Amino acid sequence: MDGIDAALVRIRGSGEDTEVRIEDFICREYSDAARRLLLSIGSLNAGSLSDLNFLLGREFAAAVFDLLSKASLKTTDVDLVGTHGQTVFHNPPSLGGDISSTLQLGEADVICEATGITTVGDFRTRDMAAGGEGAPLMPYVDYLLFSGTGKNIIAQNIGGISNCTLVAGKPRELLAFDTGPGNSLIDSVARLASGGEKSFDEDGAMAKQGSVKEDLLRSLMKNPYFDIEPPKSTGKELFGEEMVTRLFLLVEKKDISLPDLLRTLVEFTVCSIVSAYERFIYPRADVEEVILSGGGARNPLMVSRLREKLAPTRLRLSDEYGIPADAKEAVGFAVLANETVCGNRANVPEVTGARDSTVLGKISIGKNIVNV
Repeated sequence: MDGIDAALVRIRGSGEDTEVRIEDFICREYSDAARRLLLSIGSLNAGSLSDLNFLLGREFAAAVFDLLSKASLKTTDVDLVGTHGQTVFHNPPSLGGDISSTLQLGEADVICEATGITTVGDFRTRDMAAGGEGAPLMPYVDYLLFSGTGKNIIAQNIGGISNCTLVAGKPRELLAFDTGPGNSLIDSVARLASGGEKSFDEDGAMAKQGSVKEDLLRSLMKNPYFDIEPPKSTGKELFGEEMVTRLFLLVEKKDISLPDLLRTLVEFTVCSIVSAYERFIYPRADVEEVILSGGGARNPLMVSRLREKLAPTRLRLSDEYGIPADAKEAVGFAVLANETVCGNRANVPEVTGARDSTVLGKISIGKNIVNV
C-alpha cells in the first residue's frame, strides 16, 4: 500500500518474441480516504468493500492520467491498460482450506470508462479457478525479460510479500514461489509507531539504529509456511496486521525497542529469502546471479544484508538491466495484459500448481476499440 505504480511500456510482439521498452514511470500516493479504508479492510462490510472497489478504480485511472501528463501523451496514444489491483484477501490452496479464493480491488471497468482505454485486470482468479495458487504470476514475465542473459539467475522481488523466480531453462522448467515477508511487516510497524504519519521506514533509517534480537528472529523463522514445498504463495493474512499487532505489543510493553524490532524484521525478510534459496532452489541449479526488484531494493540496509548473506553469488538491481526496481511489477502486468489480448496462456502450472495453462485476466473494452 505504498502507492500506485504506473509504468508506460512500449511492447512489440508477444510470447517469446516479446520486446519491452520502458518509457516512463510514476508512483502515485493513495488518497487519505483510500488508505484509511485499506488499513481497516478487515472491518469493512460488503457495501464499503464495493465502494472501495470503485474508489480504487478512480485512483488507478488518476494514476494513468498523471503518467500520461508526465510523458506528454494523450489517452488516444495508449492501446492498453493492465491493472493488477490492490490485493485485500488471498487464500490459496496451499493453506489447506475448503475454499480457495483471492480478491483484488480497483474496478477495471471504472478505469476503462474514465480513460477510454481498453483495460485488462483480475489476473489471478483464472489460475486459482484452475486449482492454482494464483501466484506468483511474474515468472512468465521474468522468463521473457531475463532468459536472454544466458545465466542461471533468480529474479527476486521484494514488495509487501517477497517472491522469487529461478530462470534456468524453458518456461515450463521455471521454479517460482513466495518466499515470505517483504516490506509489509516493516511498513505496518512504521505506520503504527508514527500514528499513521509514516508509511514506511525510509532508507531503513530507524532499523539501522537497532540490533537484531536473535531469540525473536529464531521464533519468526519457525513459521510453518517456510516448510511448505513449492508451489506455494502467501499474503498479509499470514504476514500482515495480525502478526504486526502481536509484535508491536512487545514495543508497547517495552520488551523491545522500536529500532530493534524494525532491525529484526529486516533480518527476518532477508533470512527467509536466503533460507528459501537454500532449501528449494540451490539443490536444483547453480545460481550465478540474483536480480533484485521491488520496494525492498530501495532499502539500503536490506540490500546490504541480502548481498552479504548471498555472497559469493552476485546481487544486482534490475535497474542494471534497464528495468527500474520500483517499476518491475507494473511492467510485468503490462506484459501480461499484452499476452491476454493476444490470447496467450501466461500462467505457469509448474509454478502455481494449476491443472492447466490458461489465458489470464478479464478485458474491459475501451473506446479505442471500434466496431464492437
